[in-house]
Parts: sequence; structure tokens; C-alpha cells
Amino acid sequence: MSKLVFRPRAEAIRRMNRWGSERREFFFLIDFDEAHCLVEPLEEIPADELRYVFPGRSNTDEPLLPLRHSVLWEAFPQPFEAYRRSFDVVRRNIYAGNSFLTNLTCATPVTTNLSLLDVFRHTQARYKLWLKDRFTVFSPEIFVRIADGFVYSHPMKGTIDALLPDAASRLLSDEKESAEHATITDLIRNDLSRIATEVTVTRYRYLDRLQTHRGALLQMSSEIRGRLPDDYRERLGDLFFRLLPAGSITGAPKRKTVEIIREAETCERGFYTGIMGWFDGTNLDSAVLIRFLEQRPDGSMVFKSGGGITFMSDARSEYEEMIQKVYVPIY
Repeated sequence: MSKLVFRPRAEAIRRMNRWGSERREFFFLIDFDEAHCLVEPLEEIPADELRYVFPGRSNTDEPLLPLRHSVLWEAFPQPFEAYRRSFDVVRRNIYAGNSFLTNLTCATPVTTNLSLLDVFRHTQARYKLWLKDRFTVFSPEIFVRIADGFVYSHPMKGTIDALLPDAASRLLSDEKESAEHATITDLIRNDLSRIATEVTVTRYRYLDRLQTHRGALLQMSSEIRGRLPDDYRERLGDLFFRLLPAGSITGAPKRKTVEIIREAETCERGFYTGIMGWFDGTNLDSAVLIRFLEQRPDGSMVFKSGGGITFMSDARSEYEEMIQKVYVPIY
């Protein structure tokens, strides 16, 4: 029987508030709908059921080892016509003024010789999580960090094949990608303003290089910072949940866009695009659950991915970007 207990939103908030005020270390995992929440002391997370790796924090001491066999990885994306139907729902709402940006996601069946634990052990990523027989995540995206009384967010929007000629300048000058990134940066700035003061964009549109089994990608990010109230630890759960769901994987305006997502998407997100993190008594680090491989009850695998849709988006290009993100960073 599993030792992990997933709790409703209200109980998760109470636990985060209590342990924040006690300055007790804990781990948390929250699904997209905020209906299934794991909030437990770090020492009570069983590594035989859940393993995580964060910068400077892990509950496994396994070294990152090279894979000893070649990777079998074949994706079976939904037909373009099926994607187009979902895209058209989003586009209709954008033209109606209901959303400026909507993050549309899909589940792509994959055939692979890798288990969930193989992917966790051998992928290179800033944030990793393995939940036994459920899913594994290798996410590059910070949700929020808390350090020295400040809260930081690093929204990621905009991806390009790093091997293309002048890839960096092409990404930075792309009008659609720039508009999408600006919208998300403004959304996150507004979100942080709900819990913090002195909110400002401290770095705008910087590029990170991500390595995958198919080659390198460039990803565009920004950094936003705000000052937390002095009693943030006592209200940690309330403050944190006010930021959910993550703006970078929903859109703007957030509440209405979530309604559009539920209408347009053809699969349940579950823990995909949820949040994982830990608190050490003073500081907090958390990540968005993207780059997500899920195991179905019958043992088959699906990879969940997506991208932001704006009024400038082209269905075929967005479809290809969604497929491009179906990868594992093993090389």
C-alpha cells in the first residue's frame, strides 16, 4: 500500500501555513486542478515511491549515469485535423476577446524502451520528479522561489532549434514569440503583485540552452521579483495557492483562459502543469511540471506538451512546436 496521502486544497493550505510558521522543512506536489495535493515533511517522503531532484536538494543519492543502451523513442502525435479542432476553439475565444494568450496542450502516445525510473535516472534537467507507476518529470521551468524575503518567478515562453542559423537572434526578433513572452511576463508580474510589493522585472528575455536526445533547444525566460510581507511564513499556504495555476501554462486573463482550456483540450492534465517544490524553513523552491511522461494503467506511455496560442498563431506551426517538445534530455 502506498505511504503517500494526497489531500484536498484546504488541507494542503493549512499544512503549509502551520509548517511555515514552525519553520519546518516539507515537500509539496500539487496537480493542475489543485484537487490532489501532497504536503509532507521531507523526512517522510519514501524514496521507493517518490524521488525528486532540485538544485541543491534531493532525496536520492544516485549519480547521473550515462545510459548503457540506445534510446528507442517513437511518438504518435494526434492527427493535425484533431489538433486543429482544439486550436479553433482557442482562436475563436481569442478573436472574441476572451483571452490574449491560451496555452493549449496535448497528450502524445510514445513507444520507448525506457521506464519512468530510467527517464528519471538518466535525464539531465534542473528539476526532476518520479512518482512510481504514475509519471516522471524533467522540467527546466522554475515556478517561484523565495529567498531573503523576496519572491522570484522565471516564466519561460519561446523555443527554437538551437542549431538553426542565427537561432538566438531569430527567436528574440520573432514577433509572435515576443508578444507571447511579454503577455506572460505581465501576467506573472500581476500575479506576484497579489502577494508581494515592489514587484519588478529584473531580467527580460534571456536565453537558456537545453540539450535533448534530438539536439539543442533555446528557451526564452524572464525574471520577476517582489518583496514578501514579514509574516509570509505564517501565511505560506494561502500566499502560494493565490498564485495557482501557473500563468505560463494557462494564459491571460487567467480565470477565463482556464475555462477555454477545459473546453478545447481533449485530455485531462492531471499533474501535468501542476507544481512541485520544497520549503527549508525560510526559503522555498518550486517548479512547473512540464516535460512530462505519464504511464497509463495499462502500462502504455503518453508525453504531454503544448504551447501558447495568440491571435498571430498559425495552427500548423503550433502543431509542429507541440511535437518538437516530445523529447527526453538523454544524450
